[in-house]
Formats: sequence, structure tokens, C-alpha cells
Amino acid sequence: MKKKVRRAWLKGKRRIKSRLASARRLEDSGRPVMRVGGVQYELGERMHATAHGGLAAIHQMVIGTGLAARIDKSIDLLKAHKPYHESDHVLNIAYNAICGGRRLEDLELLRNDEAYLEMMGVQAIPDPTTAGDFCRRFGAEDVDALSDAINETRVQVWKRSGLPQRETTARIDADGTLVSTTGECKEGMGLSYKGDWGYHPLLVSLANTNEPLFIVNRSGNRPSSEGAAAYFDRAILLCREAGFKDILLRGDTDFMQTTHLDRWHNDGVRFVFGYDAKKNLIARANGLPEDLYRELERKAVDAFAGRKHRQEQPRVKEQIV
Repeated sequence: MKKKVRRAWLKGKRRIKSRLASARRLEDSGRPVMRVGGVQYELGERMHATAHGGLAAIHQMVIGTGLAARIDKSIDLLKAHKPYHESDHVLNIAYNAICGGRRLEDLELLRNDEAYLEMMGVQAIPDPTTAGDFCRRFGAEDVDALSDAINETRVQVWKRSGLPQRETTARIDADGTLVSTTGECKEGMGLSYKGDWGYHPLLVSLANTNEPLFIVNRSGNRPSSEGAAAYFDRAILLCREAGFKDILLRGDTDFMQTTHLDRWHNDGVRFVFGYDAKKNLIARANGLPEDLYRELERKAVDAFAGRKHRQEQPRVKEQIV
């Protein structure tokens, strides 16, 4: 950041801080505080504005790290490029989500945002129908290829930032998450143990940076740990390629897969998994001396110690039930 820009930014922060401080001393003026300020609206002929200006920096990073080129090299779904390539479609959908879009139809808002099109340097972007057709071309192998292209770029970014040198231990977490849907025609959905229709994707992430390394979609009636061992192995290879010296796998009781523990241990991989409280383990724990236990100190409890807790609100839902 240039010094001139930084000074202006800090000056603006000081102004905001001063305004908020002075607002605490205001008294009742006899009328509402919020009223029309001195605002004038003008339509610029040469200037365009967009609420998504930060996306330009993200796109520069995508091009600079070679992600777009790797996507085009990894997946081959289009017989002809008229004019969009595979990376154009993938990035178009990703940028739609970054800009607040919830569905493919929201692409139409970006297609009609002249400032957005100018910022991205394009004449037009794929419309929702074209984007939907592109998504339907994907098979399981194409999703894996796209994931590998992203992770290949991710490794280069980790190396460039020096992350494996700063944090020698890669903490890899795995968990399942229920995603419900109200759709009637969605393939692969199932009924979850909670009674909701939807999906139960597996998420394998790097806790150091909160990055999702693998997201595997599954039917809503599948167990959390299904297929997790294979993606743990892929995550281990990924982190070692980046230069992490130590690997730690973590998960709840569903991910205690005893079949793979010896193999991971022999490979120098550490792991912390929950284990079901079975009778024999409970008996062994109860037989241990008391001095082996100590109270767990939680940071949140310490942070809020001495603060006055607000009064609990009545449970209206329980009353209705």
C-alpha cells in the first residue's frame, strides 16, 4: 500500500472513531436522528462504479498463480470455445458466489453490471443457462481433476508464503455436514438421520488456514466417515509436497477408523480421533488415580470471566410444542 493511500485510510479511520465517540454524548433532540443528508446523485459518462471492486485483486491473484491455466489444462469438457474456455466458466461461477450470488440465476445481475464487465476486461460473461449446461457436463472424474488443479496451485501459494516453515505441523480435519434441500428433482439426495432430505458432503480441511482441501458430495443417508481415509491420504501427500514436516489428523468418533491407524502411525503421521465410550474403556478410565486428571481450562470461560451474563430468554418453541 502506498504511503499516501495509507495516510488517507488512517485519517478516515480516525474520523470514524471521533464520530462514534462524539455520538455517545448526544442527547435527545426531540426528533429522529436519521434524516436525509446532503446527498446528490450524478450519472457519470466516463466513470463506472461497482460494489465488487475487490474482485479485481482476486482475479489478478488467480491469473498470477497460474490457476486459470491449470484449470484449462486439467478439465476438457467443451468441444469448442465460443468464446469461453473451461476456466472462464469455473471462475464465472466462483465469482458469482464471492459477489453474494446464491444461485446461477444471479449471474444475470453481473451480466448487466457494466462496471463489473469492464473490471473483468470482458465483453460479456456466460449467462445462467450456459453456466447450468456447463455444470451438467461434470462427472466425478472431472470434479477430482478440478480439485487437483486447485490444490496444485494451493501448494505453490503455501510455498511462496512460507507457511510450512512457519507452522511445521499440518493439522488436517475431517467432518461431515448435512445440507438440506427443498428440491424435488435433485439426483443423489437422500434422507438424513435427522429426517431432512439433502446431502451429506465430506469436508477435509487444513485447520492452519481454514482452507477446504477436499469437498466430496454424498447422499444425505451416508455416514460421516465414508471414504474419509482415502481423502486423508491425499491430504497427507498434499501437505508433504508443500513442505510440512509433521502431519496431524483430527476427527470425531466417526473417523476412528482402526483399519488405517497402524499404517498412518508407521508412516509417521500423528492422529487425534474421538472414540466411543464403551464399557471396557469406561471401566479402565474409572480405575485410574484421581491425580492423573486435571480440570480443562477453556479460553472462552477465561475471556468472559467476571462479565455479567444477560438474562436467558424464554424457550417459546418448547412452550408451543
